[in-house]
Amino acid sequence: MLEIDSSRGEGGGQMVRTSVALSAITGTPTKLTRIRETRPTNGLSKQHTTAINAVAMMTGSSVEGNTVGSSELTIYPGNEEHSSLKMDIGSAGSISLVLQAVLLAARRNKERLTIDITGGTNVMWAPPLDSYELVLFPLMKKMGINAQLNILKRGFYPIGGGHVVVTMDPVGKISPLEINALGRLKYIKVRCFTQHLSERIANDMVEACVSTLGDSHDIETEVQNCTGNSRGAGLVLVANYENGKLSSNVLTTRGHSAEQSGIDAAKDLLQEMNNGSTIDVHTADQLLPYMAMADGKSSFVVSRISKHLLSQMDTLESFLNVRFGVERKSDGYHFSVSSEGYP
Repeated sequence: MLEIDSSRGEGGGQMVRTSVALSAITGTPTKLTRIRETRPTNGLSKQHTTAINAVAMMTGSSVEGNTVGSSELTIYPGNEEHSSLKMDIGSAGSISLVLQAVLLAARRNKERLTIDITGGTNVMWAPPLDSYELVLFPLMKKMGINAQLNILKRGFYPIGGGHVVVTMDPVGKISPLEINALGRLKYIKVRCFTQHLSERIANDMVEACVSTLGDSHDIETEVQNCTGNSRGAGLVLVANYENGKLSSNVLTTRGHSAEQSGIDAAKDLLQEMNNGSTIDVHTADQLLPYMAMADGKSSFVVSRISKHLLSQMDTLESFLNVRFGVERKSDGYHFSVSSEGYP
């Protein structure tokens, strides 16, 4: 049995999600210890237990210790395939983080996977689902992985109640992803979403964002006035290039004006565009497992190496025959991911 000290590196839930998914698809019985030991709230949270249950149900695996607050978890992989899942995380637990585990665990599925899930669509400390739709899934498509997402209702903290349906076709051979240069900037997409808030908030966010981006770029704006149980607003920005995409996002919070939120999102994107990255660091975390199972060599550039990225590399090396290379150059950190494909 493989034993993983989950307090290593970043020490958060990402190591749990990736380990559970890889345990299931590689058939490796795995024990996780010291889960989230360095975090203010130790052990598994509700969104972690939901993701683990989903992977277990989808693959016929059995688990021990999958309770909120648990610091240890053992996974015994199964060999079943269930292609339709319905889940409710409860409150505003992040849907995007649950999907990280479930979609990865579907690597060996022979039928199209459908996931109907309720929870938080846009919450702090988690990727917005819009970035999956606009950035992650299009990049995965370049690797031969076809996933689609439909946000039916948005869910904000603390109420949640967002409703999303995700589908993913069976994954065959995964092609490597090489983005060493982004090429020409085509346009910047600005998506603003509000729910049970004044239209003025959306207008202020968009106007401040577009003004900060400047008039030297082609900008496409989209404003979504959503209906749901919770209240909130935010922005997702995507710079669309010939060869790839860069993104930033922001949520409105009390004490932080809508105008300032728009400015912050625009500045974050401009910084990412100007620092040499070919994939933003958060998207790199999510793409890395698929690169590690691709048939060939992937490569990309990030502006910085996050603890999440290092932990992801460490976890993937525990399960897969993959080699990572990192070289610091003037325009950023050049990554290479060499794999013979799996399975």
